[in-house]
Amino acid sequence: MNSTATIFLTLSIALLSGLLLSRLAKKVQLPAVTAYLVAGVLIGPFLLGNLGIGFNHTDNSPEKYSLLCDLALGFIAFAIGNEFRLAQLKQIGKKATVIGIFQAVFTTVVVDAGLIALSFILPEGMLPVPAAIILGAVATATAPAATLMVVRQYKAKGKVTDILLPVVALDDAVGLVVFAISFGIAGAINTGTVDPVSMIVNPIIEVVLSIALGALMGLLFTVCERFFHSRSKRMAVSVTFVMLTVAISTLKFDVFGVHIAFSSLLACMMLGTVFCNICDFSEELMERADRWTAPLLILFFVISGAELNLSVFSNWIFVVIGAAYIAFRTVGKYFGARISAKMTHCDDTIVKYLGITLLPQAGVALGMASQALTFGGETGVLVQSITLFAVLIYELVGPYLTKVALIKSGDIQLEGKISAREEHKKKLEAAKK
Repeated sequence: MNSTATIFLTLSIALLSGLLLSRLAKKVQLPAVTAYLVAGVLIGPFLLGNLGIGFNHTDNSPEKYSLLCDLALGFIAFAIGNEFRLAQLKQIGKKATVIGIFQAVFTTVVVDAGLIALSFILPEGMLPVPAAIILGAVATATAPAATLMVVRQYKAKGKVTDILLPVVALDDAVGLVVFAISFGIAGAINTGTVDPVSMIVNPIIEVVLSIALGALMGLLFTVCERFFHSRSKRMAVSVTFVMLTVAISTLKFDVFGVHIAFSSLLACMMLGTVFCNICDFSEELMERADRWTAPLLILFFVISGAELNLSVFSNWIFVVIGAAYIAFRTVGKYFGARISAKMTHCDDTIVKYLGITLLPQAGVALGMASQALTFGGETGVLVQSITLFAVLIYELVGPYLTKVALIKSGDIQLEGKISAREEHKKKLEAAKK
């Protein structure tokens, strides 16, 4: 079979498996995103992929489809940007900022302290202190994709949801800075030298440039959209600018010794933020873009599931350290959100349930782990392996916990839901009458 046929066959298998498992997930009251991830695991390299069905370790690996994943993350960030409307930010902007920064830093401190203490308990060399410090920074990242999918699937609305999406988005900016600083500290411990440029200057530049790029693209998007009047062409313009922003965000270069890079998540988030605040028809275009991207997002999660490395369970040290990392990060996220929500006088439901919704972890954390490989030696491999272990657990369990927290907070109302098919039937019957 030629490569083109293999690609389309794999994508069709991925879509179909994700859709079929989502029906099963509904029966057992699990979020659809969990079903997509499990579908990816099933057709991934460690299970059916070995039999030639789906993704394998050789010529049809999940990494081969990274283009689709990058584009999907761009649309996810673009959709989250829609949550930063000025009218809403006036009400929750300050609270979301304080919570976003505090819970991220608090989580880093908790994970660092816990893993450094564990490094003295385990046999020497099993968990180097630099690895513990880097893992503390990786712990800041929350998966915006899984969280957004749960919110959309159950049409969550309420106090917790209103503050959740801005906090998740802010996690990326805080995480970039914290990771760079922690990575620099780990390097200083390892080599005995300190590089303030890579520790502080580079991450700040990346955040600022990403926001500036997104703002510029948002302005251009708004201007360009005015030249088109049909819904289909305006939606095509939306897709174009998300693609263009993702493309520019991949550029990396050095200027006078300073590394210039962009975060596609931050840039696309800012693209959506600027557009939704200055375009009168932004809500309509956002809704149409959401419908267009539905199959793309299913593929993203199935491919993400196929990328989950089950081999991490074969090494007991990864399981022990991974379990400790998950425990410390869970404590950090929950109590970091709880303490900061109380500090900012948030509603009791936010204080009680917000921390649980911040547990999912995926793409951003894996990106940090990949960068940690440049650290060299066993430290980079250990960080990546522990992150893979944690992502596997968090991605399968996190969306369900997010759903439970939003139900208990009252943001998800399960009663009275009917399928789109039943809704269409009712409309037809009403039209006949």
